[in-house]
Amino acid sequence: MSYREDQGRMARMFAFWSLVFIALFGCTFLFDLLFNNVESLRRPLMDRPLPLVRVEATGAFLISTVVFLGLALLIWRWQNKRRVADFLIDTEHELRKVTWPTVQDVINSSTVVVICVLILMAFLAFTDWFLGRLFQNILLG
Repeated sequence: MSYREDQGRMARMFAFWSLVFIALFGCTFLFDLLFNNVESLRRPLMDRPLPLVRVEATGAFLISTVVFLGLALLIWRWQNKRRVADFLIDTEHELRKVTWPTVQDVINSSTVVVICVLILMAFLAFTDWFLGRLFQNILLG
């Protein structure tokens, strides 16, 4: 059972799955590292692939799977600590108070930003070209 499990569900879920995805990425890197560098972890431990996942049961796969499951459990336990859970609950409550912009506001703001960037880019390109020509004429005659 988790601490105040009925509150902050969306923030907790987002935090949990984000950290699990990072752990999965790390464990795939660990698998590649073990599989490519340790000869004894490359050999299959069974004659057939594992059912349902159809993956060869190598030592590298089993080690990286155990590490991943351990990390997922640690993430879940860490997330249910009182301080972390309260922080995520408060974060979700604050996000519910935010006034989000409409689609038209986002389009208008993005258009203004793109136009300003293009104008600034043109100004800097012209200034670079002009100063390059100027100093070339001054230095080289």
